[in-house]
Amino acid sequence: MELSVVVPTLNARDKLAGCLDALVEHVPDAEIIVVNGPSADGTTGMIRDRGDVDVLVELADRTINAARNAGIDRARGEVIALVNHTLSITDRWRSAVMNGLESAGVVTGPTHFAPDGGDAGEPEKQRIAGKEVTYLNAGNMALGRDVVEALDGFDEYLQIGGARDFAHRLTANDFNVAWEEEMSVTRSIEADGGTLETDRGWKYRSLAYRLVKNYNLRPTVVRRLSSHALRDAYSELRAVIGGESRPSSWFGSGKAVVTNTVRGTKDGLGARRTDTTPRRNPNGRSSRADRAVTVYDWRDP
Repeated sequence: MELSVVVPTLNARDKLAGCLDALVEHVPDAEIIVVNGPSADGTTGMIRDRGDVDVLVELADRTINAARNAGIDRARGEVIALVNHTLSITDRWRSAVMNGLESAGVVTGPTHFAPDGGDAGEPEKQRIAGKEVTYLNAGNMALGRDVVEALDGFDEYLQIGGARDFAHRLTANDFNVAWEEEMSVTRSIEADGGTLETDRGWKYRSLAYRLVKNYNLRPTVVRRLSSHALRDAYSELRAVIGGESRPSSWFGSGKAVVTNTVRGTKDGLGARRTDTTPRRNPNGRSSRADRAVTVYDWRDP
């Protein structure tokens, strides 16, 4: 099966170069599509000088799900992989992708940290509304084209949590997810640049939106939202008591949680009404056609 690899990127030229080097080495016959949205560090020039990228898509929209959809729009392969620009695939990655897709519509695998080889987690699963949801490694997944078409890509409402929303919708549409240990990618600890800080407001807006959109405002959803909020509130309160944070930060954080939970719930209900089909994606690939500002396509017609 023909393989297309989509690599969304933003202001990470050096890390992207390492990602592309690994792709060229381990999947030399794959179609490589870089979606740049928009970088100010010379990424465009670097890619145009390489000669081993098939398509470069320049975006004005910085959101990851718009970048994913823009890359998928231009992929020709029957298998479409999505790889984070900070990660490098390994030598058995391709065979693991194909092996996983023999029994599932989507395959994902682990991230390892170099040089010590530590694992960045195992497949996370949760049971919601009577169904078991297998979450995806957002920077290392491959999809069959039938899955992409059935779910209409990723929900562009979400700035974070798009891969988790995708996992919920996979389960609702009876697509299986395969976990392949050998479909591994590596990330350098030194090059990672520290810990990513999560926007507390968007965390709760995204969580409320995707749970309500996919499962409605049922008691289990309310309990899940409440338990997340209470855990974070307790953690923040301990920081205040320990002198590591100010009371004003605790109150401000609580206000952000409540405000964004309410907004995410409202928008999730609206999305559920807008798209009543099992794909639950009113903001998907088909919702717009203006993502790309410029496209460089070096493939044969």
